[in-house]
Amino acid sequence: MKITMLRADFDRIYRHALAESPREACGLLAGIDSPDGVREIRRVYILTNTDHAEEHFSIDPREQLAAIKDMRAAGLAPLGNWHSHPASPSRPSEEDIRLANDPRASYLILSLAEQDHPVLNGFHIEGAQGSRTVRKEDLVILEETENHD
Repeated sequence: MKITMLRADFDRIYRHALAESPREACGLLAGIDSPDGVREIRRVYILTNTDHAEEHFSIDPREQLAAIKDMRAAGLAPLGNWHSHPASPSRPSEEDIRLANDPRASYLILSLAEQDHPVLNGFHIEGAQGSRTVRKEDLVILEETENHD
């Protein structure tokens, strides 16, 4: 699957992840699944990691509910979530794979292992516990002039 996101949204995620480091930062993604098969991220939500931990995250449930309400009001669908890996590569950890319970979701992971060279990748995770399949998604960062509409 191909996923698109605006540079400004990538920059918001990156700035927030840097500010939260060495703790993981997290949030939600909203947008549309276009008829041509491209998943378009239209809105990024910066949410609180209630675990305040360096190797895992939990999204604040009240903030998550508010974000879902905002998505619906804007006519957008929940597309998945994002989180940072402050010191490890941009790939799902064993815990990320174990906790990936929505087979429709995209999971974006931002690595800050090299803070001046952040790496953001998208993943699709599906299947039963113990036999999960992880597939990297084609993530494209669009400049503002390449607007979705």
